[in-house]
Amino acid sequence: MTPQLPTMTPQEFAGRWHDAGFGERQGAQSFFNDLCGLVGHATPAAYSDPEAFTFEKTVPGGSADAYFEEHFGWEFKGQDAQLDGAFNQLLRYQVHLKTPPLLIVSSFETIRIQTNFPGMETARYDVGIAELEQPERLGLIRDVFFAPHRFRERLRSVDAVTRETAALFQSIVVDMEAQNEDPERLARYLNQLVFCLYSEDAGLLPDGLFARIVRQNFREPARFDGAVRSLFAQMATGGFSGADEIPHFNGDLFKSIDQGPVDPVELSTAALQRLGEACERNWRDIEPSIFGTLFERALDASKRAQTGAHYTGADDIELVVEPVVMTPLRREWETARAAIEKLLEAEQGANDVVATAPSQGFDPLNALATALRTRAREELDAFRQRLASVRVLDPACGSGNFLYIALRLLLDLEREVIDYAAVQGWHGLTPTVQPNQMLGLEINHYAAELARTALWIGYIQWHQANGFGYTQRPILTPLDTIQQADAILDLTDPDNPAEPEWPAAEFIVGNPPFLGAKNMRSELGSEYTNRLRRVYRRELDGAVDLCCYWFEKARAQIGAGQASRAGLLGTQGIRFSSNLRTLERIKNTGDIFAAYDDLEWKPEEPNSAAVHVSIVCFDDGSESTKTLNGVPASDIDTRLMDDAYLDHAQRLPQNAGVCFRGIEKGGPFDVTPQDAATMMADSNPNGQPNSDVVKRYLMGSDLNGRPKERWLIDFGSMPESEARQYNLPYQHCLNHVKPVRDKNNREHRRLNWWMFNDATPALNSAITPLTRYIGTSQVSKYRYFQFIDAGTTPNNKVTVFARGDDYFLGILESRFHKVWATAIGSQLREIESGQTYTITDCFEKFPFPTATERLQQAVADAAHKLDSQRRNVCQPNGIYRRSMTNLYTENPPWLQAAHADLDEATADAYGWPVDLTDDDILKKLMRLNLSGRAGAP
Repeated sequence: MTPQLPTMTPQEFAGRWHDAGFGERQGAQSFFNDLCGLVGHATPAAYSDPEAFTFEKTVPGGSADAYFEEHFGWEFKGQDAQLDGAFNQLLRYQVHLKTPPLLIVSSFETIRIQTNFPGMETARYDVGIAELEQPERLGLIRDVFFAPHRFRERLRSVDAVTRETAALFQSIVVDMEAQNEDPERLARYLNQLVFCLYSEDAGLLPDGLFARIVRQNFREPARFDGAVRSLFAQMATGGFSGADEIPHFNGDLFKSIDQGPVDPVELSTAALQRLGEACERNWRDIEPSIFGTLFERALDASKRAQTGAHYTGADDIELVVEPVVMTPLRREWETARAAIEKLLEAEQGANDVVATAPSQGFDPLNALATALRTRAREELDAFRQRLASVRVLDPACGSGNFLYIALRLLLDLEREVIDYAAVQGWHGLTPTVQPNQMLGLEINHYAAELARTALWIGYIQWHQANGFGYTQRPILTPLDTIQQADAILDLTDPDNPAEPEWPAAEFIVGNPPFLGAKNMRSELGSEYTNRLRRVYRRELDGAVDLCCYWFEKARAQIGAGQASRAGLLGTQGIRFSSNLRTLERIKNTGDIFAAYDDLEWKPEEPNSAAVHVSIVCFDDGSESTKTLNGVPASDIDTRLMDDAYLDHAQRLPQNAGVCFRGIEKGGPFDVTPQDAATMMADSNPNGQPNSDVVKRYLMGSDLNGRPKERWLIDFGSMPESEARQYNLPYQHCLNHVKPVRDKNNREHRRLNWWMFNDATPALNSAITPLTRYIGTSQVSKYRYFQFIDAGTTPNNKVTVFARGDDYFLGILESRFHKVWATAIGSQLREIESGQTYTITDCFEKFPFPTATERLQQAVADAAHKLDSQRRNVCQPNGIYRRSMTNLYTENPPWLQAAHADLDEATADAYGWPVDLTDDDILKKLMRLNLSGRAGAP
């Protein structure tokens, strides 16, 4: 909207509203309208779209005092002391206000603006009424109405903030490790520092307290040690640090095994200087889903292989957590909500009867209505208890990424339930989901500590970001659900290694370590590898990748009734070779209900190659809905394909440079048969015959029907000086083609007027040495392939194969290739019109067999027989009597027999049965395509 002239000056605005004495309800809308006048913006009443800019925007359980779509949500309070409560209220409304970029609360003295851009750090601006005379402060209010995006320009992404913060800590970690050798103490101490930094910015510790301790003592490590030791002691129990009250944190983070304070690890002066820099960062907005992993790398990069510390982003994690954990819970909520609404409708019906005749005394109906509403509330409370009972296990939890995302999504669902309750008049509900519902197994002590810290930070962040004031005391509770343990091998008795017991959990998710079988001995040691393979020798081949042990354990948990669903990441190798038995066991005892066969994971380290991973979600076979790569699937096999799942077929390098699209002329290069004969009889100054450039011209319709005699001039890619040596052909083009091309909008076509639009040098060089090549009509009702004599120029509706041998023709004419081309090609709108043969999909992705010379010759012989018989019928003595389309429409017995012989020879070449179904053919071809074992054309 274009700004209008202001109707009020800052002085007039401040004079009217300073100490005005209005109550919230009396003055809020007048205050807001005057503010619009101050910046020259229309009021809600005068705005063109009353739904987009309005007072009292209704949301579940209440209304926002003012709302401007894609700008802000706004809450008013009479006094500054009430602004925190108003902001929490606005946070609860924001989802229903389409997550506006700004959240604003105001009294008649202060306007508080907080940014709310997804994925960006937050910033807060407090603008006093008296400050509006300052152009800079007034500019902030003007941007609220006219340019909220300007607030975003001042911010950094949460991802960037988190990475910078974690990187800053790396030098501190190096310093700690240089001075101390106890990794458990280092891990604990690091997390204590992290939690203090976060707690200060999140308002859990007195503002600036920890930063003061660092700032005042960074030159004297011993004094810092004493000060921070005192702070940790107060955080362990609650108390005072000087005049500052310290809340009770507890949760084992600030307590040692003997319940006393943990002795801090003394830092050097250099490390304390870096800690001072860390205090200046925005810890409130760090992202737990990557923070732990970045820290974990800084701490213990050498153990990445065993801990599985590969960074997996929140979006990728949700590809696992959503189908495994949230999909069944969302279904349950839909069922519970339907039951609640049915009870509430019955309650409303009873109340309506009473309301029609209130004096009649409907005590039984009143009682029934009350009972129905009570039952509805019980249904809602039961589902909330269901959410509070969910247990999620990550048996390779690293620093807690998967568990944090699962916790956040559970809280999001509970918030949806709470919002629904508010609409029904059940107010005051708070989340019951807790971090201790997340279970983890992690072999690395650093990672286990980080997982606990990340969960608590994420949990508190969620409450504060969603308007639920975090008042839990103690602030932390023990998270012994995160265990430091080897998830796949119990070495309690080294002489008798065994499978460890996993804790029971309804859902299992995670990212086991990416370590191939051939690298296990070098990374884990021969002794550990031998023990591991010996323990699982009945279930798994000794040559499986390390991640397969987690897949097998999860499968066994489901089989034993200790879990219901699981979703794990693995390398793409999970689908091949020895690893395949892992998924076969899953299919034999249950089923795969969701999968991604190929996701690219890019490591954080510079110059590191991307890794392609697979996601496999499985259960006991109960789930009937299946998705593959995010789309519905009828079934998912052990290669993570939906029968013949063709979308991810790969272009095969050995098929490149063989198949081409014919030429597009782009001008009147055609000549009559008579002109062609005249040119052929003429001589040239270069001594070359005109047959070099005067050629038969073949169209797609000529391959399908009876071919017509067509000729054209084809100079290919030769320069004009060479083309000029062909006297009559060049003169014809000069007279007929150049005037047309001179009008062409494309400069290179005007300058190269004697060449076709598509000079196709690759096609020319590929077919010039051949005495014949193979072609098929790009669009055809029936798919067949024919030899074409050399010296014939194909037009752009002909797909050309630069091969002239019978074996190649036989593979193309086989049922295997035609089933593939039909499935992967483009179907025209009318089925009768046929399909388009696409070079990239139909040919370049088609896997040829790897066959012996004898088997190739058998295919060639069958193809030669088929081709000869077709020519004998369609063009006896070289004269066309019948079209190929008519021949295949009639489909006589001899033609069927010739194709059956060819299909049998081709099946032998692939090493497959000849009586495969179309689905089986596609499945086998797709597997061959992905295997890297396809033959050369």
